[in-house]
Formats: sequence, structure tokens, C-alpha cells
Amino acid sequence: AIRAFERVAPSLADYDWVLFSGSFAPMAAVNRQDQKNLLYCHTIPRFAYDLRAYYREKLGTFRRPVFDWLVNRVRIRYERAISRMSRIAVNSLNTQQRLKRFLHADADIIYPPCNTAEFAWQGVSDYFLSTARLEPYKRVDVVIDAFLRMPDKKLVVASGGSNEASLRRQAGGAENIVFTGWLSRAGMAELLAKCIASIYIPKDEDFGLSPVESMAAGKPVIGVAEGGLRETVVDGETGCLLPPDPTVEAVIEAVTTMTPEKAVAMREACEARALLFGSERFRDEIRALVGAG
Repeated sequence: AIRAFERVAPSLADYDWVLFSGSFAPMAAVNRQDQKNLLYCHTIPRFAYDLRAYYREKLGTFRRPVFDWLVNRVRIRYERAISRMSRIAVNSLNTQQRLKRFLHADADIIYPPCNTAEFAWQGVSDYFLSTARLEPYKRVDVVIDAFLRMPDKKLVVASGGSNEASLRRQAGGAENIVFTGWLSRAGMAELLAKCIASIYIPKDEDFGLSPVESMAAGKPVIGVAEGGLRETVVDGETGCLLPPDPTVEAVIEAVTTMTPEKAVAMREACEARALLFGSERFRDEIRALVGAG
């Protein structure tokens, strides 16, 4: 990804200003020394910064030196690119703090847009919906363990990812746990529309659009008091936030207490909360960023 952005850098040299968006997009600013460079930062390369120890621990002894070399290379290039930005906006307070901590850079907060019109409440069926990608740091394994201990509760795991095969083995063919694989936007919207509540407990998420989409469908979120979820989900009003590094027992308690009746009672608050992260607000704030950049 880094090389791909560096290859397009020459084509950007003659523009008065460029808006970069994405983890490695700033690398395309390599030839832009004295022009306006605006960055909308969704996340820094976390494997090279706050999640470095997490990823390194999962590697064998012989692969760690290669990983350390890669991290060092990424840091040098990324930090050089960040230094060329005229102004930076980020998608959450969490990302803002991470950028300040690791790169000593200041940034404005512009929450990403949710097309709330794509989502709508269509009643309450009999299942809870896991919306996270199937990657280790998303903690879907904790959710599956919880439902293995609640055979009377149904879980639909609506995504894919590198951890899918492992999670399917973990579920062991349990009748109350269903995997859909990757879905279209319409397919996900339909599942959100009819679930009791969504479950999303990732490790220190940058922002997390999934909880906003859930609330746009009028469905509360069983989340975690880490990262961007602290900025989107209102504990007790639009869902519940579990303590950091949530246990299986905490998930079980949250699911047990989130009855269909309680979920329906949160519908109005969820829909109102989601509107705060709508597309029109985002467009206005990005235009203001470009104008002031």
C-alpha cells in the first residue's frame, strides 16, 4: 500500500492543494513540499504504533526481526509524510489523542458520515447481530464463547475476515450461532433492521461506523467503553458499554438484560443519536476544513 501511494505522488506535484484520506494516503505527499496538503485521518498504521506489541507477540521468534524492520521503515516514511500536512482532521477524539501521542501532531475532529437513510427499523426478530470484521482484535471470539454458554440465545455473525475459519471451529456447529460471511450493504441493513441489538466490542476502535449504523436502524448497541464507541454509544440510552477488555460473563449479562422490550424502548434515542453523524454534517465540516486549510 505504501509503494502504491508513493507511485502516484508525481501526478500530484502540480496541484495547489490535495486532500488525502486513508491510513497510507499521506505517503503520496512525498513530492509536495510547499503546497497545501490536507489529511482526513481515519487511523494511523496501528501495527507500527499502539498495536505493535499485540502483533509482535503473535509472531514466532524468527519473524519478529523482519516485523521490527518493517515497523521502522513504516514509521520513518509515515512520520515524514505527516510532517508535510498543512492541516489534519481525524474521525474521533480517540484518533486525535493517538495522533498526538505517537506523532505529536494536532488535528481537528470531523466524525465520518453515516448514510442513515440506508437503515431503518423493521421490528424485532429473535437474534443478536455481531457486525465486526472477523479479525483477532475485534474480539468476536469473546462473543461466540458467550453464546456457546447461552444456547437459548441466537447470534448471527455477519461479516468475514482472516479469523473466520478459526471462529467457525470455535463455534463448533452450535445451532444458535450462524455465520453469514461477507454481506452487501443491503444485506447488512436488512439484518440490522430486524435484530434485537448489535454487538460490537473491538479493542480500542478508532471510531467504528458499525455502532452508528445500528443506531440508525433503531437498534441499541452492546459495545465496550474503549476507543470511539465512547463517543457514539450513550450508555443506558442507546445501548450499553461493557468495561474495557470485556469478559465472557460481561457479554452474557448484557445480552440477558437486553430484552426485546428494552431494545424497542431505546429505538427513538438510537435513531436520534445516529443523525448526529449524518452525511450532510460531514460535507459541511469537510468544506470548512478545505476552506480554512
